[in-house]
Amino acid sequence: MSAGSLLHRERELGELGRALDAAGAGRPAVVLIQGPRGIGKTALLRAALSRTPGDAVVLRARCHDNERDFPYGVVRQLFDPFMNKPGRPNRPDRSQRSEFPAESPGGYLAEALPGVDATASGAEVGNGRHHVLNNLFNAARSLTTRTPVVMAIDDLHLADDASRQWFSYLARRLDGLPVALLATTADEAADPLTADLGALGHTRTITPGPLCDSCVAERVSATFGAPVDPELAAVCHDLSRGNPLVLEELAARLLDARTSPGAPDLEAVLRIGAATLADTTLSWLLRSHPRAMELLTALAVLGPGADLATAALLAGQGDLLADEARAALRRTDLIDPGPPETFRHELVRTAVLARTDPRVLVALHERAGALLVRLGAPAGRVAEHLMSSGTTGLDWALPVLRTAAGEAAADGRWDDAACYLQRALAEATDPALIQSLTVQLGTVELHRDPAACARYAARLAVAADPVERARLLLPFANPVLALTAAGAAVPFAEAAGALTATEDPAGELLLPLAAQAVLAGQRTAVRRAVASLRAAEDGPAASGFLGALAAMAAAGGRSPRRAVRLAARCVSGASPAEAGIGVLGAAMAFAWSGRLDEAAVWAGRVVRSAQRLNHPGELALALLARSDIAYRQGHLDTALSDADRAARLAEQIHVDELVRAATALRIRVLLRRGQAPDESRLTGDALPADTHPLIRAVVLETRGLVAAARGDHEEALRLFLECGHQLAVRGIANPACVPWRTHAAQAYQTLGEYAAARTIAADPLPGTDTRPRPAPDRGPVIGTRDAGPVRLTPSERRVTELVLQGLSNLEVAERLCLSKRTVDTHLGRIYRKLAIKGRPELAAAVKAL
Repeated sequence: MSAGSLLHRERELGELGRALDAAGAGRPAVVLIQGPRGIGKTALLRAALSRTPGDAVVLRARCHDNERDFPYGVVRQLFDPFMNKPGRPNRPDRSQRSEFPAESPGGYLAEALPGVDATASGAEVGNGRHHVLNNLFNAARSLTTRTPVVMAIDDLHLADDASRQWFSYLARRLDGLPVALLATTADEAADPLTADLGALGHTRTITPGPLCDSCVAERVSATFGAPVDPELAAVCHDLSRGNPLVLEELAARLLDARTSPGAPDLEAVLRIGAATLADTTLSWLLRSHPRAMELLTALAVLGPGADLATAALLAGQGDLLADEARAALRRTDLIDPGPPETFRHELVRTAVLARTDPRVLVALHERAGALLVRLGAPAGRVAEHLMSSGTTGLDWALPVLRTAAGEAAADGRWDDAACYLQRALAEATDPALIQSLTVQLGTVELHRDPAACARYAARLAVAADPVERARLLLPFANPVLALTAAGAAVPFAEAAGALTATEDPAGELLLPLAAQAVLAGQRTAVRRAVASLRAAEDGPAASGFLGALAAMAAAGGRSPRRAVRLAARCVSGASPAEAGIGVLGAAMAFAWSGRLDEAAVWAGRVVRSAQRLNHPGELALALLARSDIAYRQGHLDTALSDADRAARLAEQIHVDELVRAATALRIRVLLRRGQAPDESRLTGDALPADTHPLIRAVVLETRGLVAAARGDHEEALRLFLECGHQLAVRGIANPACVPWRTHAAQAYQTLGEYAAARTIAADPLPGTDTRPRPAPDRGPVIGTRDAGPVRLTPSERRVTELVLQGLSNLEVAERLCLSKRTVDTHLGRIYRKLAIKGRPELAAAVKAL
């Protein structure tokens, strides 16, 4: 930083100016510019030298740590222009800005310092320390006979001991001499030289402070050559703490990185700031105070919440060394004074860890884990160090990891819990312990990756004993797994079936497994579970099974009153404010039975419960249910908001089926509003074959609505019929679940097939024996083979294609979600149009068209 660019330094420059004026007036002055590294001490010294009187002799020296072993090295730098031949000094460069006096210091220097004059081999040198100091004093005094003298020493704290002694000796003997001694020194209170000089009456101590926020903004603006964003200026001030050296380097790096001064990327600024701290303050600290750097590294390894006392134990430093290192750290401004003493910015910790050898970090983490266990630290804190270490086979590690996983799961930190348990599984060798850890890990994965949870459940479902198998699977019995993980219901259905074969199976085991099977469309063990339900007390197991039964009954559409009764019993013991995920089945039963207000209330309670427990999968399901209910109620804003939120949660837990369902609900809302949706997420890769039929049906329905909105009614009709087929296969016949028949009838109507539209809208449920109600065909008359070209309608073509594939009339009806009588009617019309008598002639007649 140049003298002209100094900011916030008016007071310091005034003090230096008064010292120089005193020397010009024949009075001595000693000025110590004291402060931490980078605060601008050297810049102040240079600024002062630029203001010295023109006739003054200026002697300069700069100290360095590598030169501490050379006696009088600083003195040699100061008097270098005179160290040639006695009485005939070399003229210095114009920066000295004065003519040398007649009396030269060369003779005193030659006598005081060995090897100064190669021609004076016989000079008496080294006659005692006092003699040397006195000769050096005389050399300095000899320069003051005609002009004032200014001696400037940068980094005096790094000078060799002999030069420091001479500086003190000279400063105490300046009375009556026009000499100004200017020196920069570190902010070290324990330095005896600083204490000695500070006691002198003609000594002034200048301690420049950090730059203020406005000065920082001005300096960064000057670097960029343009005004800077206030947030950028604030971040630069926070990172540099007003230290000019760090600020200059940070501003230069930001400029090199082409950071926009008006619209900066603050994350990138923080990363550059961390690198700047590492390459400036930390590099210097490592060279100058290695023990302080060791202490800082230990503090960084221990992480948030640590203190320097524990860091000193980890670093192996005793109280004396730790106090010395602590004092050095405080002077760097890298840590807050506390208590407790912590990193003033997380980026400092990041920078410390980034510059530490990974092998050193691993070793420190190993020691930190063992140390914190002995100190009784929380399990989660110890587990973090175990995760970063390479230690294996520790007896105390497994209990710590399991405890930490339990604490993380209780706080909803599922990723942390999974990491701890995976490490514990890698450490475990006992089969019983491995099984227990697998159960614990699987229940954690339920809330972050249901597919992984399903794999763990399948791994545990091989237990031979039915009761043991049921106990192992019980923690996995959750609607999230039944509705999202493909094939996940199979182990539960098999386990429930095996459990019913035992004598008097426990209801708390049977009911959750049977509920899983029911939600997936399997009726395994339902009768035995219902019998257990009569004897079971109300609780989560009974509530979950009742909710699943209510949803199944409502989806079947045959007994809406029974579905409502089951749903009411399910929610009878639930909290007025919250409800478990098992109640969601009851909420959907209410919705499919036309009781939307009750359904919305209970779906909202499940949402609140899942939010409180931080169960992302359950929350996504509950939001999907509430979105669907709000759509039916006409509350489109709520439906859209819940669908968007459910999609984000589903992406978080990696369940593409729920993402598709949420996207479908969102698109459905947009279509009702008359907006053009983005259907790319809906028409991507095909859903897995064993995706839950309700999810598949909702996606197919919405794809059909999109096709109809863009005018492709044949494709829309195909999708609506496929939707109905998927539902019929699983016995979901209630039109309130997914109104595919209404959409299909509208598609038929648009295509001009009015009879098919009336038929499918009024068609009985597949599998019933209700007589069809005939209605006159008011559509346009289609010509016969003799009257003109034969044209089959889209529905007739679909029936023809399936018949030619060898399907029976009943199989065609099931595939198209029609009654067998309707298919018979279609075939009769096809035979009449083609003028044939039956199936044997159909292939040839179609080929001839």
